[in-house]
Amino acid sequence: MMLDRRRVLMLTPLALSAVLGLSFWEMLARMSAGKFDPHAINNPLLNNPLPDFSAPGIGDQKGFDTAALRAATAQKPVLVNFFWSQCIPCMQEADILGAMASQGLPIWGIVWKDKAAELAKYLAKFGNPYQRIGNDPDGRISIDWGVDGYPESFLIDRSGVVRWHASGPMTADTVRDELLPALKAIA
Repeated sequence: MMLDRRRVLMLTPLALSAVLGLSFWEMLARMSAGKFDPHAINNPLLNNPLPDFSAPGIGDQKGFDTAALRAATAQKPVLVNFFWSQCIPCMQEADILGAMASQGLPIWGIVWKDKAAELAKYLAKFGNPYQRIGNDPDGRISIDWGVDGYPESFLIDRSGVVRWHASGPMTADTVRDELLPALKAIA
């Protein structure tokens, strides 16, 4: 009996390694077939009403809360973009956000744990597509929205429900293939 127990204990790491290896192999196969997108994260807010929050202003930016966002979305859908001034992917999506704002899409930003001076430098360098920017000084708003990295964007419909979510930087492909169809669906 002691011998059987030793064999089991010795084979357990081998079995775990085999399972992990097969899982990794399957993930790679799905990625190469275009059936796995590591950015396709199901956010818990999708198709649910906005959470209650209050994002104070930062620097000369006017903050906002749930009531202000609901009032704005009653007029027109709003894209809420979570970002950070030190985030390279946030910098990469700045031109896309600017183009969407210039085409009339209201974009409200929530900046994560930032300092007013750093945010001002970011906006001076990359432009300001945001109608309002609220601060998330302790990260609580990001947690309540289910944000797991920066940038992340949420499309809010006229009834205050999250209808679309993107994790990662906005690209021309994301806008064309995902955001514009989502906007059309809720129009």
